Amino acid sequence: MKLYLVKLQNAKNTIYNSTQKIFLVILVLISLVAFPFCLDHSCLSFQRSMVSFDGFKNVEIEKECSIFKGKWIPNYMKEPYYTNLTCNLMIDQLNCAKFGRNDTDFMKWRWKPDECDLPLFDAIQFLDIVRNKSIAFVGDSLGRNQMESLIANPEDITRNYTSNVMYFRRYYYVEYNFTLATLWSPYLVKSRNNVGSSGHIGIYLDEANELWATQIEKFDYLIISGGQWFFGPLIYYENGQASKCHICNINNITSVSGFYGYKMAFRTTFRKILEMNYKGVTFLRTLSPSHFENGEWNTGGSCERTRPYGNEEMIKLDGFQLELYETQMEEFRVAQQEARIKGLKFNLINTTEIMLMRPDGHPNHHSGRLNGTLAADCVHWCLPGPIDVWNEFLLYMLKKENNR
Repeated sequence: MKLYLVKLQNAKNTIYNSTQKIFLVILVLISLVAFPFCLDHSCLSFQRSMVSFDGFKNVEIEKECSIFKGKWIPNYMKEPYYTNLTCNLMIDQLNCAKFGRNDTDFMKWRWKPDECDLPLFDAIQFLDIVRNKSIAFVGDSLGRNQMESLIANPEDITRNYTSNVMYFRRYYYVEYNFTLATLWSPYLVKSRNNVGSSGHIGIYLDEANELWATQIEKFDYLIISGGQWFFGPLIYYENGQASKCHICNINNITSVSGFYGYKMAFRTTFRKILEMNYKGVTFLRTLSPSHFENGEWNTGGSCERTRPYGNEEMIKLDGFQLELYETQMEEFRVAQQEARIKGLKFNLINTTEIMLMRPDGHPNHHSGRLNGTLAADCVHWCLPGPIDVWNEFLLYMLKKENNR
């Protein structure tokens, strides 16, 4: 049985007289009648719910705090929100248990903010908040990774699955009139494969990818992400002309680092959203770090660890991953400031340092995508696994938006 905490908007915190006590008892009895016992097994993993009545105000048990500052703590009583047996929509690339990962301790850690407790993900509460709304993940496969974690939680999605396109998937929850989509755009800006005789990918740094830019006004929430795609052979176009390149030997074109393209892609993305005067809420989900050791993905690197890094190991973001993170944060802060002036909403889901501590959460060699090759996947995240905390963050932030 769950108790629902409500309060009058102008009520005092402490009840001193009997009349108020009687009123409180009556209110509790009404809530028990209005919200019967949950007999369905799907309710067992839902930890908190919020209710509201006319004349009453929602009250959150948890206090507001900086949820992105904290540490991972063991919780061996914790069961995952779902498994590869309970979720039939899980793709093989992320289905680590199916492809031979037998250890489960990496699932039994909770993120603990320093100043409060982060509530568990509550699928019923989430669906109630997004009723008659829509969410789009815009960016690369790590955004899709988060969406795959999200759809594994509300069990009725299997009846409402409406699209089977890998890179532009949409799910529709009939009972809630809620749409969830992924808009695949790994460079965020317009791109073209096999440019000229060089075979480079052409990146148009000042043109947002229309595949998402023409769609976002249909959505109430955008979650933008990007990271690992800017370090191959690329030709950068600006004002319709090839201006710079990365990993190239092309006459009359200046060679620059991949960070230049990364910076300009985020600048163009945020500028496009601002120019459109997008009225929904834009989230930047920050860089998701990879954890290759003893080599990179194409030189025999792997991620064999089975536990998070401990505080004593003092792991710090450095090298190219630090520069990627700082680059996107710099562009985000500029865009957020302009958004405030225009009355638009830009928010941050800052997962980078949190996930840096979780080298144990990747598929490594336990992925259906690899088809027997030796390459390890130390970029994406197993389902279930540490990535599930991203949707705990998302729910927390949606609740804040909903209560404003």
